[in-house]
Amino acid sequence: MFLILNKKYTKKSCSASAALAVKTLHHARPAHPTLTLRQSTASTWSALCSFMRLMRQSILCSRIFTLPFYSTSFIPVRAYIPIARFFALPSLSLSHRSITMPQRERQKRNVEANTDKAASSSSMPSAVAEEVTDRIGGLRIRAENEVQKTIWKPESSQTIANADVENVSETTLKSSASLSRIFKGNLLENFTVDNSTYSLAQIRATFYPKFENEKSDQEIRSRMIEVVSKGLGTLEVTLKHSGSLFMYAGHEGGAYAKNSFGNVYTAVGVFVLGRMFHEAWGTAAGKKQVEFNDFLEINRMCISMELVTAVLGDHGQRPREDYVVVTAVTELGNGKPKFYSTPEVIAFCRKWRLPTNHVWLFSTRRSVTSFFAAYDALCEEGLATTVCRALDEVADISVPGSNDHIKVQGEILEGLVARIVSHESSKHIEEVLRKYPPPPVEGAGLDLGPSLREICAANRSDEKQQIKALLQSVGSSFCPNFSDWFGVESGDSHSKNADKSVVSKFLQAHPSDFSTTKLQEMIRLMRERRLPVAFKCYHNFHKISSVSADNLFYKMVIHVHSDSAFRRYQKEMRSKPGLWPLYRGFFVDINLFKANKEKAAEIAKNNIVGIVNDRAKGDLADDDANLMIKLKFLTYKLRTFLIRNGLSTLFKDGPSAYKAYYLRQMKIWGTSAGKQQELSKMLDEWAVYIRRKYGNKQLSSSIYLTEAEPFLEQYASRCPENQDLIGSAGSFVRAEDFMAIIEGGRDEEGGDLEMNKEMVPPSPISSSKETVQKDRGLIVFFPGIPGCAKSALCKELLNAPGSLGDDRPVLSLMGDLIKGKYWQKIADERRKKPYSVILADKNAPNEEVWRQIEGMCRSTQASAVPVIPDSEGTDSNPFSLDALAVFMFRVLQRVNHPGNLDKRSPNAGYVLLMFYHLYDGKNRAEFESELIERFGSLVKMPLLRSDRHHHLLIMKVQWFHSSMSSSS
Repeated sequence: MFLILNKKYTKKSCSASAALAVKTLHHARPAHPTLTLRQSTASTWSALCSFMRLMRQSILCSRIFTLPFYSTSFIPVRAYIPIARFFALPSLSLSHRSITMPQRERQKRNVEANTDKAASSSSMPSAVAEEVTDRIGGLRIRAENEVQKTIWKPESSQTIANADVENVSETTLKSSASLSRIFKGNLLENFTVDNSTYSLAQIRATFYPKFENEKSDQEIRSRMIEVVSKGLGTLEVTLKHSGSLFMYAGHEGGAYAKNSFGNVYTAVGVFVLGRMFHEAWGTAAGKKQVEFNDFLEINRMCISMELVTAVLGDHGQRPREDYVVVTAVTELGNGKPKFYSTPEVIAFCRKWRLPTNHVWLFSTRRSVTSFFAAYDALCEEGLATTVCRALDEVADISVPGSNDHIKVQGEILEGLVARIVSHESSKHIEEVLRKYPPPPVEGAGLDLGPSLREICAANRSDEKQQIKALLQSVGSSFCPNFSDWFGVESGDSHSKNADKSVVSKFLQAHPSDFSTTKLQEMIRLMRERRLPVAFKCYHNFHKISSVSADNLFYKMVIHVHSDSAFRRYQKEMRSKPGLWPLYRGFFVDINLFKANKEKAAEIAKNNIVGIVNDRAKGDLADDDANLMIKLKFLTYKLRTFLIRNGLSTLFKDGPSAYKAYYLRQMKIWGTSAGKQQELSKMLDEWAVYIRRKYGNKQLSSSIYLTEAEPFLEQYASRCPENQDLIGSAGSFVRAEDFMAIIEGGRDEEGGDLEMNKEMVPPSPISSSKETVQKDRGLIVFFPGIPGCAKSALCKELLNAPGSLGDDRPVLSLMGDLIKGKYWQKIADERRKKPYSVILADKNAPNEEVWRQIEGMCRSTQASAVPVIPDSEGTDSNPFSLDALAVFMFRVLQRVNHPGNLDKRSPNAGYVLLMFYHLYDGKNRAEFESELIERFGSLVKMPLLRSDRHHHLLIMKVQWFHSSMSSSS
């Protein structure tokens, strides 16, 4: 077998690709503004430096730059390379499958990038109200002296009570020895996995899986109408409150944000939930809090809520009050999590006097079509009052929420969530409403002590002080244990994460039950497919007293970094019906232990029972059960997506880039032409206003409403049309004095991720014109493969001193010449010279490296530009096999390569295949989309001509004739 390559695209194209540049730029289309770079000068390197000046001026945001080929003539040259030459490893045998990527079905991309797909609700037994409520009442509440009956566990754990962080209790002192063994005795390092090693994994908290719609919104609507018309289901619609995901599994099970625990986000959630018990139960609140915690622990349950507060950063509108709304109730049990249906959630919440959401049911074709018509009429100007009134008029059943959205949050409504549920939901919800009337509010007139905002305002020294004050204010009956926030010794916290080998040893150990088997299956698959998911492990301080050399306890956070992981995992579920879903907000308790023969036999018996009980219908067997659509309102989106999310583009890249950003967003949403024109006028005025006031210091997105709300109020007061555009403004809540302190810049999604270090200037700075920001650095990096021309590009840039238009130093660091950790070296150079331009001459193939680069940009106020070879890609890889062949040919033309990857290398082809597989799992569209989402821009270097197949055919014919002539 031979590969026929064109010499023009290989040996010399390495320098040619790097040399291409441009002096003129023009837009291709507003939806996806693509700038084409045209060569307008014979001095190619001068043109390239002109291009770099444009990069320095930050015109690259949210754009794809393509560097075109030279206009030189095409001269075909034959080159024959035996394929065996690429894989000269003595002990390596590669078949044809080694270089053939698996074919995967292409997946259509949704218009709305952040569409959530909730799991189908559990269908309620077709019975009367007694059967509906018996299930709620049948769950056990532990009496004071009741002995808890549980399944077998390797060793029971002792609860550590700690009512005050500063006063170390006796339990804490007794556990100090165990804690020292964890951190100083290297228990995990000495814990060997053998045939007697078992693992037990139990889900502690989780939210609905995120299902991505493959069909368009209009197709989903049509299918929803069809399902309701045939009596196969009912359309359920709920309000989308604008807040953060908060999950609570009791004081033993823990409190969790979306991807974190033990921080100010969860402390605020515990305080607000505890305060709502006091408001609902009055003087009996303490007793009910204890009962509720015991109830969740005994029955292994978790409740998920939308946490709406003004102290954790701005969303669409600062709420008037701080509150939670229960959105899911989950039985975790010892198998797959089971989510309650909406009637069951209402029954559960009214039993415990927890706040419920507003729910509408549409069970006829007329009502469901009227709902979609009402949304279409209100989607651009709808407010909470008008939307709720319209839905009340057309719905078959309307169940108001415990809290009136208008009173507790305001008029700005984020959206609606519509999904198909059981066709018997209407009957079940009526039965529940008859059985459980709205509960009384017994604490309305009581003095409940300082509010959340008062506590945050009074404790401004640091985050730990705020957390401590909040937890102490909740009271020991609801939160007797602070170990998730502060550990069990003064100064120790959950930030002492465990070694990464926890995951490896967990996967190597024998599963002790069926749930552990399924969780191991999930994690193995995500690691094999290289999904953008992190498995972060922490020491479980609740189990300190049970720790020994043969019995270790950890908490695992399954953190999904990109929505693409849900889409790709969903494909895997279709081919593997027994695979458990990938949940949002996914927390697992892990126990690694040794078992003797008797315990091993008992474990084997329990596993067989678990397998039999879990043989049920797959989550995706019925697509109608997962029909869901999120419908957002323009009055919310203009604040969050267009103003808040556009701040970085506006301040870093200027008004022109910001205009391209918001026009693209509105086109994706399908905003009407009239509204686009009105919003463009308003946003252009906003850009001038905020840039003039803040100069080059970016307004913090966490308090953006401090400036946006007064501006919107003033703009709306000019005329009725502006008022309709803005929706509602003026009822402003000042949050600066009580905003929660979040050290290290963590965000609500990750909890431990850094945000932009944004500063509010002490005094406004006037600026009458757009300025080029010369106080920012630039990182140029290469998500590529060896042989992709990165070194040639970096070399030519260094040979053009001063051509970037200012005096910023340009530094190129070649990975093959750097000893030690390369990206740490880049970070060190960024800190030494924050205004420099760094050319990172090393392949950056994965999300881990990209996150490091993002961190450098945040910490040193720099921009980053990924440069990639242009390629069609495959269904599962952003680079085509043709591109891989070119890279291989280039590598085999090298001599004296610093990294010894050249023509003398015995395994060059194998190394390139390893790099190629690092990108496996993303098609070209997903690859480019993620880079643009992370860094705002993308530069493509040309690699292969689009008409190359025609020329290859000519080359083959020429080769055939020459071969025939030689043989004759």
